[in-house]
Amino acid sequence: MNDSLMEVFKVEATELLSELESALLELETASGDKAVIGRVFRCLHTIKGSGAMVGCNEISAFAHELENMFELVRQGTIPVCKMLTDLTLSSVDLIHTMLDDPDSQTAQKQVKEIISALGRLGSLIESREHSVRTEAVFETQSPETDWAKEVTNVSALVDNSGKLATFRIFFCPNSDIFNRGMNPVPLLNELRQLGECEVLACVDALPDLYELNPEECHTYWSVILTTTASIDSIRDVFIFVEDDCVLKIDVIGEHSSAGDLPSKKLGEILVEEGEVTREQLAEVLGKQKRIGEMLVEEGLVSPSKVQAALMEQQHLKELREKHGDRSAASVRVPAAKLDSLVDLVGELVTVRAGLNQLAFSKKIPELRSLAEHVDRLTAELRDNTMSLRMLPIGVTFSKFNRLIRDLSTDLGKEVILTTEGAEVELDKTVIERLHDPLVHMIRNSIDHGIETPEARIASGKSRQGALHLSAEHSGAHVLITIADDGAGLDKDAIRARAIEKGLMSQNSEQSEKEIFSLIFAPGFSTAQKVTSVSGRGVGMDVVKRSIDSLGGSIEISSEEGSGTTITLKLPLTLAIIDGLLVKIGDAHYVLPLSFVEECIELTGGDAGKAHGRKLVFLRKSIVPYIRLRDRFSISGEAPTAEQVVIVETVDGKIGFVVDKVIGQHQTVIKNLGKIYRNVTGISGATILGDGTIALIVDVPKIVKSSVLEEISQAV
Repeated sequence: MNDSLMEVFKVEATELLSELESALLELETASGDKAVIGRVFRCLHTIKGSGAMVGCNEISAFAHELENMFELVRQGTIPVCKMLTDLTLSSVDLIHTMLDDPDSQTAQKQVKEIISALGRLGSLIESREHSVRTEAVFETQSPETDWAKEVTNVSALVDNSGKLATFRIFFCPNSDIFNRGMNPVPLLNELRQLGECEVLACVDALPDLYELNPEECHTYWSVILTTTASIDSIRDVFIFVEDDCVLKIDVIGEHSSAGDLPSKKLGEILVEEGEVTREQLAEVLGKQKRIGEMLVEEGLVSPSKVQAALMEQQHLKELREKHGDRSAASVRVPAAKLDSLVDLVGELVTVRAGLNQLAFSKKIPELRSLAEHVDRLTAELRDNTMSLRMLPIGVTFSKFNRLIRDLSTDLGKEVILTTEGAEVELDKTVIERLHDPLVHMIRNSIDHGIETPEARIASGKSRQGALHLSAEHSGAHVLITIADDGAGLDKDAIRARAIEKGLMSQNSEQSEKEIFSLIFAPGFSTAQKVTSVSGRGVGMDVVKRSIDSLGGSIEISSEEGSGTTITLKLPLTLAIIDGLLVKIGDAHYVLPLSFVEECIELTGGDAGKAHGRKLVFLRKSIVPYIRLRDRFSISGEAPTAEQVVIVETVDGKIGFVVDKVIGQHQTVIKNLGKIYRNVTGISGATILGDGTIALIVDVPKIVKSSVLEEISQAV
């Protein structure tokens, strides 16, 4: 087996399994949705075909068995039930295992068990004809459905799967079709579900009002359909009225993509339909009028026929514009190559800084002009490269549907997930490291936040709990919110537990926000009993450390009886940031520009006005400050006039006192070595243009540690 082909198959199969899982969860709330059933079927069909092509015969055979079941669902022979969904979701997990370990004996055993369960499910459904037949979808099925025959027909039914084709459909029901209890509208709606569809009602045969019989049908329809369905599938739509209508289905063309759709003129379409001959068309064209108008004036075609042809022309045009370049719209690139590109761009940014420094020190106009040009190109290259690493947060949000479904079932609760802002993009590294903290918070919200259906009804709530995930941009950050409408946090219980564990004194006064933040302490929990899912607060210290490692912050708000909201504030990227370069003694530091509000001067007179306290007057307000010289134990005398960088954090405004503010600096973040990894207040380093190193200040951690020091001193 070709290893490169196998790797490609694994990537594609993982994406297909994710789509399959999403479709299955959607199918639980829309069991009769043929479009969703089609998505499930196509995923299984593609996995089966691709698996066989690369030699994964076990996966291919397993997918084939599942495909058989969903072909019966697609035909309406069996319904979508919870047992079928459960078995298929288990199969998704099992195929993941088989991709990672093709020789797993346990997986092979589980495959046989699921296939056996699928067979029993089919037999169970067949044995319950008396109940199943009451559903309308089964009213037309033969009671003696031959399972083997259905399986044999699967390949014939999906031969056209994935191949795009455009059909011209003429549907003219008999005038007495209404008297036979038939309604043409549902048939047309069923066609719309097969793909891109345009329907035109033609009323040429409609009699005058005085002659009109409302019990007769005088309308016929012209339909243009672009679909992956076969012509037999289209005919099946009309299977119950085929003896009571004139039906004509023509293939306009088959295409590997919508970009191959033909561009046809109106006259060509009418000639193909046999409405006019080429000679008649040529004769009319010679009169130099609009083709449709001329043909109508000549009495060769009806206005409805011209309108139908125009509709087909417009339909094909819109499809070409919508899908024309889709086949070349994206290229799959290994993540390692993308990371390497980002690293190289980072090095280029560092070299650019050195070139700028050299150009301005030498004062050579030509060199300075060249440096400015390189500066612009590098900035554009940086922005484009960073955008390649950006992924929509919806990729992560969609993964939680399965988690919530399984956890709700295990805990006997009913939870509905809603999402907002799925299109908001984050660096892929941030998204990958964000997954586990979100899983933990969602599990805790469902286990200890949202009540049981009985408890919710007793408290006047709906039996179904709500969990809402949202994302939105906030400057250079993204805010991610996890909100539930459960019982909320018990502030008194948290306070009592914190006093018991020695995290606060009996007499200390703390705000609600400070009390809620105590749940991030290691091992903190107010749960009365231990469950298979951690209580709210248990392990939240791990969540806090994970968010801190991303350079983010976390905030909790809660109202007892109404629910809890957790808000995460995360940087857009972890690779390159805009920073403010400052100097203290001989050392350089970088403050992330996303925190910086403004810079002011601090003189000896200002210190005198504050009576020795670390406060600076900012217009009509007072802002506390931290001396970074003292914080980082930098020796030497401070200058007479120092600079204060005012930053904004979740704890409010605070100033950082430095010797000198140099200016804005595009910062390539380098990780610190193991020795310095746990140094408080430093999140990384960067290389300046002259080759020296500048440390990146972790603004939130310095502010937080200073606040905690003040609290401990007060206590």
